[in-house]
Amino acid sequence: MMRSRIRRSASEGRQGPHAGASISGTRGAAALGPAPRMKTRRAVIRRHTRETKIDLKLTLDGRGRAQVATGIRFFDHMLEAMAMHGGFDLELHCQGDLDVDQHHSVEDVGIALGAAFIQALGDKKGIHRAGYFLMPMDETLALAAVDFSGRPHAVTNLPVRAALVGDLQTELVADFMDGFALGAQANVHVKTVYGRSSHHQIEAAFKALARALRAACARDARMKTVLPSTKGKL
Repeated sequence: MMRSRIRRSASEGRQGPHAGASISGTRGAAALGPAPRMKTRRAVIRRHTRETKIDLKLTLDGRGRAQVATGIRFFDHMLEAMAMHGGFDLELHCQGDLDVDQHHSVEDVGIALGAAFIQALGDKKGIHRAGYFLMPMDETLALAAVDFSGRPHAVTNLPVRAALVGDLQTELVADFMDGFALGAQANVHVKTVYGRSSHHQIEAAFKALARALRAACARDARMKTVLPSTKGKL
């Protein structure tokens, strides 16, 4: 009898008093399988008109990678900065009538990119919907706010002095914002709080917009099945 009790005690010492429960718990977790992965939000846009031919791929939950060619190098740089600061992957090619003007290319890229966001967001359930960001760039401070409200409206206030930054006609930044708001069916507000350099004002504005979009598109785990609207429609 004494020998038997010793054997039981030694066995408990090796396995612990909850050994059986531990094994059962492991089996239970395995039965549940791996945690479900969130669906990657992607969009493919083909917008071809007599003025521009745009092919675009967007991955919202990306790594900030960009392959962009619009024929306007400074504009490419701004779109690349948007992808990096927005945390999305972007492939965009635009062949536009630049021999006429840059306007068609810049505005149509805005429309196509906005449409890609709407396509990638799907039913919009579980997103934050709205976001804003203050972006400093040396002596400049820019503000952007976005709301995927379903109502397109853009307000752009960038008091740049230069007619050109690089090869981009600076007045067309407002047309890009208008186009993006139209394509995304969103409110888009962008302004320079203060700043001297025209280059810095435009670049800070694009980066602020990107980070505002990043916040607006972010998923809220507590509200993942909820459409963020009291109307029940966006």
